[in-house]
Amino acid sequence: MKISLCIPMYNESGIIDATLRTVSEYMKKTFGNRDGYDYEVIFSDDGSTDGCRAKVESFGDDHIRTVGYEKNRGKGCAIRTGVLAAEGNIVIFTDCDLAYGLDVVAEAVERFEKDPEADIIIGSRNLSKDGYEGYTLLRKIASKTYIKCLALAAGFRLSDSQCGFKCFRRETARKIFSTCEVDGFAFDFEALIKAKNMGAVIREMPVKVINHRASKVNVFRDSLKMLRDVRGIKKRNRLAKDR
Repeated sequence: MKISLCIPMYNESGIIDATLRTVSEYMKKTFGNRDGYDYEVIFSDDGSTDGCRAKVESFGDDHIRTVGYEKNRGKGCAIRTGVLAAEGNIVIFTDCDLAYGLDVVAEAVERFEKDPEADIIIGSRNLSKDGYEGYTLLRKIASKTYIKCLALAAGFRLSDSQCGFKCFRRETARKIFSTCEVDGFAFDFEALIKAKNMGAVIREMPVKVINHRASKVNVFRDSLKMLRDVRGIKKRNRLAKDR
């Protein structure tokens, strides 16, 4: 079994050295000497201008590679590019700051092995008692409200559709992301709508944010942009169903 860990990045020079060391050591220790397992780590560069891609490319780990493009397009595009480049049987993406730690990677792989019906496993902060520990009150309220609104809009029975830790079987990932269009933060919503339409089996697992940094998301500006994207996704979804 091969594991692909995809990490989007945009101007992450301030943390990329620590992330590279942590990921390289963890993946080697967890999967490197495990019989029947192989792995790759893909850093998907969203048009960075601060040299972080060069740092990844010069790191010197044969299991780590980069993909990307020159002009900044958004997290959704970076995720899509990384996922479609992945060669693993299990494709996982998480944020560059490793917000949920890395032990969740091995846990997700184990869950896939024990649950052959599962096509997708997504992390949920709402399934963990202290999943939002360290969040400011405003950010916590905004996150929970947005998640509930999306669940109502899409008819999801998911407790945390916007968690930044998601895992897919390769065939499912390719079917979904090869037809995705959203480049911004609403890409999760689009991917899960497509997963729902294709009848994919989605499981959730509890996660906790253990690494905090100042969010790059402007709560009000980006929420409005995401809601516009959501309306566009729903419209395209209705048109696709009517065909």
